[in-house]
Amino acid sequence: MTALYSDTHPKMEALHIQLLRQASPTRKMNMLAQLNASARMLAMTGLRSQYPQASEAELHQKLADILLGEELARKVYGESTYAE
Repeated sequence: MTALYSDTHPKMEALHIQLLRQASPTRKMNMLAQLNASARMLAMTGLRSQYPQASEAELHQKLADILLGEELARKVYGESTYAE
């Protein structure tokens, strides 16, 4: 097996893969949910930094634009309330 990560010792990588394979489907879904929550948190942090005057509602709408694309976000949530 070739190494997937250049910064990880091959034995540790093999152990990581083994543990992932042994994890239950529920555990894998929980891990995925945690990764998703972390990604959203990082995106919101970036948006807060980029738009410090925006309200939480405006930031959530901007996040929807990023995640869904502006067209689908508009269909789901209605017209944007923030000005660029």
